[in-house]
Amino acid sequence: MQRRKFIQTTASASTALVLSSLDSIAIQNKPNSYMNANFELKLLATNWGWPGSIEDYCARVKKDGYDGIEIWWQYDQKAQDELFAALKRNQLEVGFLCAGHEPKFADNFSSFKKMVTAAATNKLQKPLYINCHSGKDFFSFDDNRNFIDFTMGLARDTGIKICHETHRSRILFAAPVARHFMAAIPGLRITLDISHWCNVHESLLQDQQDTINVALERVDHIHARVGHPEGPQVNDPRAPEWADALNAHLAWWDKVVEIKKKAGDRLTILTEFGPPHYMPALPYTVQPVSDQWAINVHMMQMLRKRYA
Repeated sequence: MQRRKFIQTTASASTALVLSSLDSIAIQNKPNSYMNANFELKLLATNWGWPGSIEDYCARVKKDGYDGIEIWWQYDQKAQDELFAALKRNQLEVGFLCAGHEPKFADNFSSFKKMVTAAATNKLQKPLYINCHSGKDFFSFDDNRNFIDFTMGLARDTGIKICHETHRSRILFAAPVARHFMAAIPGLRITLDISHWCNVHESLLQDQQDTINVALERVDHIHARVGHPEGPQVNDPRAPEWADALNAHLAWWDKVVEIKKKAGDRLTILTEFGPPHYMPALPYTVQPVSDQWAINVHMMQMLRKRYA
């Protein structure tokens, strides 16, 4: 057999084995709880790392089978027009990301309020949700609480789900800190990106199950990236060496799905494996060790089969 043909055949066989493994994972321990007919699952793509235009991105997202996208709120009118036109042409839904970035509380809170209000009240595109990178891990509890209180009022006024992400450097950067906020603010709703907590606590959180259970009850949106004790993103969740990390994340997501199915509520999930330097890369060339887009598509397909 010629060398090129051998390589192609081997690669095809390897791909088939990976896909078979994904199918097995999707079916294995699939949640079988009663499903309220009003349950709705939306799977979204990230534009993080996409090198081309918004039109090309949305066309690719639609082609690969996603329901919509998550993207930062755009202030620029031209960017808004291009985004909304691409969403309409490709019949995609959207969730918006909002944040403040300034190091001083007053400036950060002012920027945050401006962005999240604009995203929630724009007349052209009602989002499925708004995901907030809110506050800072070094702001005081009272200062950070202002972000949550403000969004709770805005959510009531607009009817839009507004969630605060469990993200490093932000309000909910660590599990015990998040539990403090959840105990103090019954209406706090969260975006679960639990990969960050795995990294922060250098574990798969086996010793914090009570806190995790409290958090899972508050989830309206999931960022489906698989973290591990030494980082927020495994290099490829299909690789067998990450089975423990993948199964831990699936178990957490399963519980959220069960809660949403029983309640007949919508659940949105973003597949959010990122590019370098979230994606490990080779030295000097910064070539990613895995295909970011392919991983996210495989995650979307697996989660749809597991939960839809």
